[in-house]
Amino acid sequence: MSGTIDITHGGAIAVDPDALRAVARGMDALAPEFVEAAAAAGRAWRRLGELPGADASVGMDALRTSADRADALERECTTAAASTLLMADVYELVELRTQLAGLEIQNGADAASLTARIAALEASDPRVSEMEQWLLAEWKDGRYAGLDGPRFDQTGLGGLGAFFAGAAFLGSQRYGMLRPGATLSGTAAPVTVTAVSTKTPPAPPASLADALRRIPSGGTGQITVEKYTMSDGTKRFMLYADGTRSVTYGGDEPFDSESNLQLYSGQESSSYLATVEALEAAGAEPGDRVDVVAYSQSAMAGAYLATQSEFDVQLQITAGSPVHPSLESDQLLVELRSTDDPVSALAGGGAPGGSGSPDSMVISRESDPGASPLKPHRLDTYIETAELAAESGDVRLGAVDDVWRELTDAETIEQTEFSAQRD
Repeated sequence: MSGTIDITHGGAIAVDPDALRAVARGMDALAPEFVEAAAAAGRAWRRLGELPGADASVGMDALRTSADRADALERECTTAAASTLLMADVYELVELRTQLAGLEIQNGADAASLTARIAALEASDPRVSEMEQWLLAEWKDGRYAGLDGPRFDQTGLGGLGAFFAGAAFLGSQRYGMLRPGATLSGTAAPVTVTAVSTKTPPAPPASLADALRRIPSGGTGQITVEKYTMSDGTKRFMLYADGTRSVTYGGDEPFDSESNLQLYSGQESSSYLATVEALEAAGAEPGDRVDVVAYSQSAMAGAYLATQSEFDVQLQITAGSPVHPSLESDQLLVELRSTDDPVSALAGGGAPGGSGSPDSMVISRESDPGASPLKPHRLDTYIETAELAAESGDVRLGAVDDVWRELTDAETIEQTEFSAQRD
């Protein structure tokens, strides 16, 4: 494994603004405690100073130093709280502008509300807008940093990194960023979906890396669906879907270059049809909860499952996705990205603001500067990234861990692997 792990709320935002404000309120509430501590130490120092010989036996200097330090901590706490609130405003401003840009109708009630809040943030402190520009500039400069590594300068690959960076920039202006409620257009070639194996897993995934390992890779099937029958009788489903299986265009394999191009340009693909039909064959019905764990091409299909399908997608975990979806505030989005992955770069670095629920996150790293150009996009590389994230101990992973704990209440688990073929 290599590369330092980086976990953010998404885009230029490190932490959800509301989470920052909660931290600021906590520090602000703590400040008066330091004031009281300083006053108490000061009172003790003065009273002991009135007693003959107290200085020799009590350590009056240490007591006075404690009072001074408590005073300093109160000032530091108050300053840190104010700075944290300022940063929360900056992050919110970035997030609001992203939401506003995603609205197709700029004169709607939602747009007016966002515009009013943006104006209020800008008027609250002149530093907010200035820091927003600094933050965005730093994010934009670093979006494709991993594509200038030595792997792209090898013999026969000169300029490949610049090509992918240019394609990512141009493509993301139209295709890499999915608008809220994005839908596919057109009609794809039909598919035949066949169950090739059925198993009974002993337990649901135990971690993010464990979930990624359940993606079918290299076998007959491209899609695996787990059906969970919960103790209250309700059904839940986990979808695990692989990436591109063939670089050919328009053959029997639906997870091919044709489907890649169709999905990236917002067109219905045979691989998307196969994904929906596999879920239906496993027993999923409109309104059922379907959580998604998807790699590469299937991450694009999973994005549209979350924005246009009749399934209730509350969790979406993607690895190396060429797109960045704009999800609702009750949908948890976990994106794993390698900064040196040319396929992931097609998402253009994602949106400047976050997407999905406040617990949503982007987990990224530069995987291996000395490796071949396509190693950063391999599924096992993203499994390593998930393992590094778990080792980091970041508390934000708790939101995903809660899903695995919920699934342990299932009375039965049925796992079916499906193979799809374009007709």
